[in-house]
Amino acid sequence: MFAKCFDPTGARHGLPTYPWRCAPDGLATKRQLRARGLRPGGQSIAAQIMRPRYRRGPLFAYLYREDLAKPVRPMTPGKWAALAKANRARRMCPVCRQDAGYVIPTSLGMCVPCAYPEEQRAV
Repeated sequence: MFAKCFDPTGARHGLPTYPWRCAPDGLATKRQLRARGLRPGGQSIAAQIMRPRYRRGPLFAYLYREDLAKPVRPMTPGKWAALAKANRARRMCPVCRQDAGYVIPTSLGMCVPCAYPEEQRAV
């Protein structure tokens, strides 16, 4: 399995490929960059890591160079307002038109008291 994933020249997979958790220093995924307060910043993919799976295709994660990464842009007041408005809309029940205080589950499509009124009366 290790041999299928190890291709540092990129001859087999087109990009330098490393096994899962074996990427060289200086390369990071988008999530790892974000945890450090960075973003790829328009750079192209430098390499990839590959995780083989049984009975299914392998998982790939793209790697970016940390030295070319840029700092994350700060949120502007307009973005904060738009995010608050979107979250408020996700909390509004379409049946009773009240703020549920939590994000409405998409599986229910309404707040829990509206979805299960008979159970709420018993309590």
